[in-house]
Amino acid sequence: MLDFNILTIFWNAGLTVKLVLLLLLAFSGYSWYIVYEKFRLFRRSRQESAEFVEMFWNAADLKEARQKTPEETRSPEALVFIQGYNELKKLKLSRQKLRAETIPGRIAGLDTVERAMNRAEAQVMARFRRSLPFLATTGSSTPFIGLFGTVWGIMASFHEIGFSGSASLAVVAPGISEALVATAAGLFVAIPAVIFYNYFSHLIADVENDTRSFIDDFLNLIEREMLASGE
Repeated sequence: MLDFNILTIFWNAGLTVKLVLLLLLAFSGYSWYIVYEKFRLFRRSRQESAEFVEMFWNAADLKEARQKTPEETRSPEALVFIQGYNELKKLKLSRQKLRAETIPGRIAGLDTVERAMNRAEAQVMARFRRSLPFLATTGSSTPFIGLFGTVWGIMASFHEIGFSGSASLAVVAPGISEALVATAAGLFVAIPAVIFYNYFSHLIADVENDTRSFIDDFLNLIEREMLASGE
């Protein structure tokens, strides 16, 4: 009876197949680490974003909202707000020059606020996307790495047949089964990587949409305040 114990198959495999399996193990380990870290990031981001948005709309003014916003936060909305608020303060420091302009001219100054928030959004999204290309690479490359191990193992089995002079199933089956483990391992590594890459890409798109909506709401709020106060 053939022994299908994975460790036994690994130790009986040739050196090349062993290296392929170890490489796949490294891909798998780092992929699952990325998945774990992404789940932590999205969970914390979702929680802190909900708290920030509620605090922001309940704050008496922007100054109070800024005072209640921590510097160390995972909330994309909070991070773009901090950058937008800082840029808005710079605009207000030049109040005398702005008073000499028309209201449309003053509102046009909000372009710098929007650009600052867009830069912050780009930085936040880059952090969320970090390491995702590795999952994509894992999903696309590991099946072929496993296939290489299989082909090499089958070639080695045929060499054994040549040396032994026998092509019976008892001679061929162990080597072929060891080789096919590499293909199975490649698929085992690739499938979760593809699933989680698509899943996190969807979550990132949602975060990006929520952040973009907050930026638009924030700019509309500033514009209404400027029109109302004539700052």
